[in-house]
Amino acid sequence: MTTNFANFGLAGRTAAAFLQAQLTPLLALTALLLGAFAVFVTPREEEPQINVTMANVFVPFPGASVRDVEQMVATPAEQVLSQIAGTEHVMSVSRPGMAIITVQFKVGVPRTEALVRLHDAVSSNADWLPRGLGVLDPLVKPKGIDDVPIVGLTLFSTSAGAYDLERVAHSIETDLKRVPGTREVRTIGGPGRAIMIEIDPARMSGSGVTVSDLRVALQSANAGMPVGELLSANRAVAIESGSFFESAQDLADLVVGVRAGKPVFLREVATVRDGAPPPSRHVWHGAVGKEGKDAAEHPAVTITVTKKPGENAIDVANAVMRRVEMLKNTVIPAEVQVAAVSYTHLTLPTNREV
Repeated sequence: MTTNFANFGLAGRTAAAFLQAQLTPLLALTALLLGAFAVFVTPREEEPQINVTMANVFVPFPGASVRDVEQMVATPAEQVLSQIAGTEHVMSVSRPGMAIITVQFKVGVPRTEALVRLHDAVSSNADWLPRGLGVLDPLVKPKGIDDVPIVGLTLFSTSAGAYDLERVAHSIETDLKRVPGTREVRTIGGPGRAIMIEIDPARMSGSGVTVSDLRVALQSANAGMPVGELLSANRAVAIESGSFFESAQDLADLVVGVRAGKPVFLREVATVRDGAPPPSRHVWHGAVGKEGKDAAEHPAVTITVTKKPGENAIDVANAVMRRVEMLKNTVIPAEVQVAAVSYTHLTLPTNREV
């Protein structure tokens, strides 16, 4: 039976030509292979590379309280930066000694143009900063979609506390930064490290050393960083260890005064020990037990990993997980367990941060 294609329209004649052509199977196979190749090479991630420009403006105000930072820096900064063309949201966070203003531009505003506008606004409106009170120059730090973590690793143990887990996490950070495609690796939830100094008033009086002398010596030894508040009825000081001291023993040998021609060491007027300062945040890990009830929770720390721009999120996440498996029972002790959350495939147990 012969089909007459003369009465067909343009679409019918085109389809008939493909049906009768001998190259049609080859073209179909080529299209199939090209589609499979495109699926293989196209980066896959939960958050696409959309052009949303954000930036944080850090304004240091050393020694100021939260209320002073808010009234004298954060609120005026919001008013000034909200006038920039193309901004969608301007918000601020006031902390002791620091104001953080986040500026989000509208979708589609070129990143370079947005950052230039922000920089010009900060520079041309510097008069809103109360310079005579010690406010330092603002620092602009751009933010983007690549600042969102692609992998979270929560370390927990039934026998180790958050302080010990943080030490393990810092050891893992160095190895994970060597994984190709990773950009920033940071630990969340650890209490940090501090050197605790318990002052003995009787020994200080006998040595002629005052609290003011001790504070000045500690500030100088700590590379000029602020010393923590006096605690427990003026008997304890919590400070962060500066770059010149690696242990409590190093700080115990610090000379804090001179009496009768002899140096007075810190260990002679106070007890010095390594420890953890009061934590500012907590991370707890708890798996879901039977009947949907939460099992016992354990202190934990979380390591977050971000990727470089343009990298395949799934490939980087898989490489990070392979590296973690290699570190188990070596850098990661046997008693420390790792709960992994890949933000490209959101699964696994729940982590709660306070």
